[in-house]
Formats: sequence, C-alpha cells, structure tokens
Amino acid sequence: MSDGRVVMITGAAGALGRAVAQAFAATGARLVLLDLEERALAARFGGDDERFLLVAANLGDGNAVVAAVQKALARWGRIDVLCNIAGGFHMGEAVHETSDEAFRRMIELNAGSVLRTARAVVPAMLKQGSGKIVSVAAMGGLSGGATMAAYSASKSAVVRLTESMALELRDKNINVNCVLPSTIDTEANRASMPKADFARWVEPAALADVILFLASDAARALNGAAIPVVGRV
Repeated sequence: MSDGRVVMITGAAGALGRAVAQAFAATGARLVLLDLEERALAARFGGDDERFLLVAANLGDGNAVVAAVQKALARWGRIDVLCNIAGGFHMGEAVHETSDEAFRRMIELNAGSVLRTARAVVPAMLKQGSGKIVSVAAMGGLSGGATMAAYSASKSAVVRLTESMALELRDKNINVNCVLPSTIDTEANRASMPKADFARWVEPAALADVILFLASDAARALNGAAIPVVGRV
C-alpha cells in the first residue's frame, strides 16, 4: 500500500505516535505530525523529509487544531486518515477523592482532543468524499477500575465518540474505529511499573500495525469497531 495518502497523527512525538508515523511512512504516506512542541517533533523526525509536515499544536485549543488542519490542506489539499494518538493516563484517587481539575484533565486529554480534531478534519473528509479515522481508547474504557475513574471515563468517552461518528458518517464513505490497548510497552510505563513482565505488554509497533490495518481498504467493512489489542496481559 504505497498510495501517497495524507495521514494526520496527533501525539506524534510520543512512543506510540512515532511507531504509527514510521508504519505509515513505510507505505509512502505523507504525514502531518502534530504534538505540543515543535522541538520534540524536530528531535524525533528532523526537518528534511518533504513528506513530513511538523506542526506544533495544543489540542486543547480548538483554534490551534483548525490552524493545523488548514496548514495540511494548504500543502496537500486533503487529509485521508486521522489517527488520534494523543492522550494521557492518571490514576491514584478514589472517585470521592478525585478533584474537578484531575477529572477535567483526563476528559480533555483523551476525549476533548478527539472531539476537536473531528470538528476540524471531518468537514474536509466530507468534501473530498472519503476518509478513515482511528482513535486510541483503552481496555480501561470498557469498565470502571478502582482509583482510575477519571481515566476510565475519558477512554469510555473515546469509544462512544467513535460509535457516534461511525453512525453519522457511515453513508459518507468515512470509516471510524478505535483500538483498545492494554499496557503499552513504553519507557514511561516501564519506569512506573519496574516489576512488571514487559514481554506481556503490547509493543508500540504491534499496535501501529493494527492502526495501519484499520486505516486501510482491507478494513472497509469495519465501522464503529473497538478492537482490543492486549498482547498477553
């Protein structure tokens, strides 16, 4: 699959974002790589590849997201795939101990970012008559867990946004799906859980392969799906 599609990836400088970018780059895709800091993007991807458009954008700012999409459209005229990789994790408090700030932060990072990219990208996909959207939810979004209610609620919201968009866009040639990873094998997760069996976790490259599949024509019959990607956890 080397068709020069334009793929927008949020959270591109993170471990999973980099793996997803590498997977799409190997297919010949043109990449719109978003993250909070341009310096982080430049450190990960450099600035010499003409297929890469590096865009610093705060996904909490709807205007910044729109501006990022406009840059992509000005350069390539379309966005074929949107990969919502950006997000965050937090746990530690019981529900009755969770602050408004902690709850809002999880909702904004994980669900708000998906909402704002949808507002900015879907109109372009409707205009061009096609598109694929793949978001990263989590297995933790399927049920509540002790001391992680804010995170679980925010990832559940990603699943519900996916299902709603899939129904809204299914007759517009736009497929919307999400993945449900368990623990991803990243440096940050290893540092926070040093006694865990890392070999049982999901490798970023393996999760990127699933995302690549969902963005391909081979997944054309999938719409509104939430795909578990759990390794051996």
